[in-house]
Amino acid sequence: MPVKKAKPAKETAKKTKSPEDDFMDKAQPAINIGLVGHVDHGKTTLTEKLSGKWTDTHSEEIKRGITIRLGYADSVFRKCPKCEGPEGFTTQKKCAIHHVETLPLRKVSFIDAPGHESLMATMLCGANIMDGALLLVAANEPCPQPQTREHLMALEMIGIKNVIVVQNKIDLASAEDVLKNYSQIKEFLKSTIYKDAPIIPLSAQHNVNINFLIKAIEDEIQTPDRDLTKDPIMFVARSFDINKPGTKPSKIVGGVLGGSLLQGKFAVNDEIEIRPGRKIEREGKTNWLPIMTKITDLRTGGNSVDKVIPGGSIGVLTNLDPNIVKSDSLT
Repeated sequence: MPVKKAKPAKETAKKTKSPEDDFMDKAQPAINIGLVGHVDHGKTTLTEKLSGKWTDTHSEEIKRGITIRLGYADSVFRKCPKCEGPEGFTTQKKCAIHHVETLPLRKVSFIDAPGHESLMATMLCGANIMDGALLLVAANEPCPQPQTREHLMALEMIGIKNVIVVQNKIDLASAEDVLKNYSQIKEFLKSTIYKDAPIIPLSAQHNVNINFLIKAIEDEIQTPDRDLTKDPIMFVARSFDINKPGTKPSKIVGGVLGGSLLQGKFAVNDEIEIRPGRKIEREGKTNWLPIMTKITDLRTGGNSVDKVIPGGSIGVLTNLDPNIVKSDSLT
């Protein structure tokens, strides 16, 4: 009987996650944080630095270099047990300074909203499910830019109280210009309810001061109390067909609704009603017909779960005809 030499232990040993890390990876995010602001002020880049995910994946977004649809990404905020002050806040599992495992604090979901003026309706749709927001302002441009003003006004109208201003692209301006831009931001905020909002100067491109931003989010945007006893209400921010061209009829799955629960909870096999539903035009009159469907699966943070509660973006898989949900038609 042949005998094979055993592999060294370091080759056969499997890396195991701590119970805390495993729980965080599978957990539903606690809150939704929106990234808003003028076009090309760095929202998608900052989302990528915080989550590791580039949210512009649609072909037109890649071609034009701007966000067109709402983008989603989750991240776990962590802290080094040995670091003192904001330097210890990170999204990395190991501290770059002390080389020890960092401790998970909270899982958050980011909503990357488009900044282009023609896409304000999409931004407003995303703002409805935000618990707080990051308003990005480029340090190398005068403040406020048109969508900077409009997005802040929209947040105020919708009732978003927790806002942090991110003074991005400090690497593209001199120290004198950064201070001038900071003064412009303060003057702009003075006449709004956000006059005392913290302003964090950073460079998303070069990963500068990201730890100070995470600390500010942990301090300023708290997880709200959730009422799970109320009837569930969900805002639909996205709707889409996930079937690829050429999928066999037997393999086709129903349409997907993306968004966030405001109250209550959902479970697999729940019957749900979508309002106002489908637009019906007959004899010169327009009516809306509510849609009834069934939840076939629930997704959060890339994981399939049996139930979801308010906090963080979710995907609701249904048995709806994919044709009626495609291209965000049910938002």
